[in-house]
Amino acid sequence: MSDKSSLPPVRLHPEAELARDALSTPLLARAARLARWAGEDTRVDAGGGLVEEQLPAAAAHLGLTGDEAAAHASEAWRVAVDTGLVEIVDEEEGRVATGEDLALLSGSPQDVLGVWLTALETALADASVPDLDDLVDAMDDGGQIDFASLDWDPEAEQEFLDGVLGNLYLLTVSEDGPGDGPVPLPALAASMIVPSDMGEPTNDVLEQVSDAMMRLDDQFRILEPAGIVEYQPVDEALMADADEEPAAVVDDTDVSRYGMVRLTPLGLYGLRSRLLEAGIAAPAVGDLADKGADALLDGTSAFPPAAAQAETEQWLDRHEPLAAARELLAAARGSDPGAPLRRLRCQQALSLVGVVAEPALREVLDDPELGGLARVWLVERGFEDVPAPSEDMVFWLTVDTVAAQLAAEGNSEELQGLVEGLAQQHSGFFAAAWRVDHPATADVLEAMGRLHPDKKVAKEARKAAFKARSQQGG
Repeated sequence: MSDKSSLPPVRLHPEAELARDALSTPLLARAARLARWAGEDTRVDAGGGLVEEQLPAAAAHLGLTGDEAAAHASEAWRVAVDTGLVEIVDEEEGRVATGEDLALLSGSPQDVLGVWLTALETALADASVPDLDDLVDAMDDGGQIDFASLDWDPEAEQEFLDGVLGNLYLLTVSEDGPGDGPVPLPALAASMIVPSDMGEPTNDVLEQVSDAMMRLDDQFRILEPAGIVEYQPVDEALMADADEEPAAVVDDTDVSRYGMVRLTPLGLYGLRSRLLEAGIAAPAVGDLADKGADALLDGTSAFPPAAAQAETEQWLDRHEPLAAARELLAAARGSDPGAPLRRLRCQQALSLVGVVAEPALREVLDDPELGGLARVWLVERGFEDVPAPSEDMVFWLTVDTVAAQLAAEGNSEELQGLVEGLAQQHSGFFAAAWRVDHPATADVLEAMGRLHPDKKVAKEARKAAFKARSQQGG
């Protein structure tokens, strides 16, 4: 799957809804129907597949017609066996019986989704296998497949598909991605082929992208019945020979003709399950709802803004407001490197709590780490009798805020604007800021020196950072 060590949180649909989606997928629905259809006369071959003479009856039971009816019926049977919906009770005679796992499809949503995940693995394995015609062409006189002539590396093929699905997952869960919208197939193929630092792709790279698109077109056609994606295939007119007359006038600028794919809600669930199984951090909104405030603030520190708010809202829904405010404030304390960002997340969480939280904020007015944000919260809500902060508290809060923004966003345009505003509003800012007793003072001043566009101001910031680091003994 993806090589990301940590991914943005995904918003999953309720498991009951996902289980209904799983039961309605052609892949699992057909497998279940064949499992219920199988009887004493059903026979399988040495590989566990339905014997050839029974495939027409199986296809007819599934309502399948056309040239590929038997192939689809064979696939459905294999899924039934792989998922335990059917069991082979006598390998020599090829007799089968209803599998114990068939009852799981009438069980809990978790039971249903467990069966579907197994079916998904079968579909993913199928998608990594060469086309049947290619397999036939590669078969020697003895009936053995010459894999070398196929130019097919099973591990590489599986790795490629996993990488594509990982990129599609990342695009879907990223706040600046398409979200529920489809992704053009060329963009997805290019994400696997074109180096990130390449400017104009070479002809060789473009040819590789085109080949990857054709592979993905075949693979997504196989995966769509599993319910993991919704797929608009590549327009067949694009694959016609150059000397063939097009059937109709087409728009060459229509990117959708080159294939469009989107992960379904069920697909997001399935890919996240596989990511977790691979040991990759793939959080979901709601994971922290039953945790303590410390876990909430630490866990959402790396979340994008919208996901952090959604997670916090779910957490607050399960806590009494005043108690929640007190717990959040207690968890926000600390002098470790992650503390500024925890306090920023605490401040954002408290903005979602009503005025009932006032007592909790007043209780920390004299706290050197929390007094500043408490004053901001009270004043913004129009409370009276809020004591003015000392100059030391103002500067400490400023350093803490910039440190939090650095941790959350890095050298962003928003942070650059904040830095410019601070230097403009306070002419003696750097002369006083280096004295602030905050663990991140020197780092903040160094960042201000990097970010400020005015060379003179930037030099002042770097000098102040040097003084701060000397004062801290570093």
